[in-house]
Amino acid sequence: MVSIISVAKAAGVSNKTVSRVINGEPYVTEETRERVEKAIRDLGYIPNMAARLIRSSRSNTFGIITDYVSTTPYSVDIVRGIQDWANANGKTILMANTGGSIEREAEVWKMFQSHRIDGVLYVTMYRRTVDPEAGDVQIPTVMINCRSQTNELLPSIEPDDYQGAQDLTRYLLDKGHRKIGYIRLNPILLGAELRLEAFLKTTREFGLTEGDLAIKLGMEGPVGSENNYVFAAATEMLIQKDRPTAIMSGNDEMAIQIYIAALSLGLRIPEDISIVGFDDFRTVSMALKPELTTAALPYYDLGLTGAERLNTLLQGNKSDRPQWVLPCKLIERGSVSPSACS
Repeated sequence: MVSIISVAKAAGVSNKTVSRVINGEPYVTEETRERVEKAIRDLGYIPNMAARLIRSSRSNTFGIITDYVSTTPYSVDIVRGIQDWANANGKTILMANTGGSIEREAEVWKMFQSHRIDGVLYVTMYRRTVDPEAGDVQIPTVMINCRSQTNELLPSIEPDDYQGAQDLTRYLLDKGHRKIGYIRLNPILLGAELRLEAFLKTTREFGLTEGDLAIKLGMEGPVGSENNYVFAAATEMLIQKDRPTAIMSGNDEMAIQIYIAALSLGLRIPEDISIVGFDDFRTVSMALKPELTTAALPYYDLGLTGAERLNTLLQGNKSDRPQWVLPCKLIERGSVSPSACS
């Protein structure tokens, strides 16, 4: 097995210099660092991480606690963003998926403590208010796609659902739509309420009244096992004589059922009914025909920014901004046309 002594001999430096290079410490010239790194590559030397952990108070490892994110195709981009940042910055990632189990989460916190994890990125698939089940375990934590209900000290990185819904609503209004339906996402989700709030405020700013809007609940119940009313709600909207000319969906997956409801009634999209979604879940938004106009949740950037913020926190640089929001970009595709009534 190649040892640090072998590397030092090949590079013509002391064992201490090799150790400094491996640990990213200063006081090593660039020329010496390159020579040591070349010796490491040539000899195939693998640092003993366990020994490094014993000598240092830092494990150089971030833990990720997720509910369903790591098993959900579109939100797994959050994890990809974290991993890319970690790879670029010499960090190791240890991830645990709880499946939404409080008991499993409590076990993960203890496991992370025993592994001397430097910090935790607490990630949820749906944006909501939630308190980590950390018990008496105290590890620096940044929340991603969620915020703490009781612990205001925990920083969070979240999508700007309000801005995304505001942009989508203005887009429909700018296309001349003045009779608009809205099928709500599960009210238990923070993002759902912000999207509805933005829709209502923006339509009021354009002079629309309650009679110009048709708002129905599409989903409700515990996250992951909701009751789904989307098809029925969309059908009820679309069979009305004075039906909406456009429907805004709580998310892209719900838009599938709105498409089906419209097509089952012989309506053309977007000629007879315009539809917009939210998330830019591309398995849906680009598979639907016509492709779905939507607002994109910045999953990858949430992960990348979350890892950056955690690293900043670990360096002792506390921000006066407990919550960071990232914009949701409007993606224009083919599911909206100008209103014939405008």
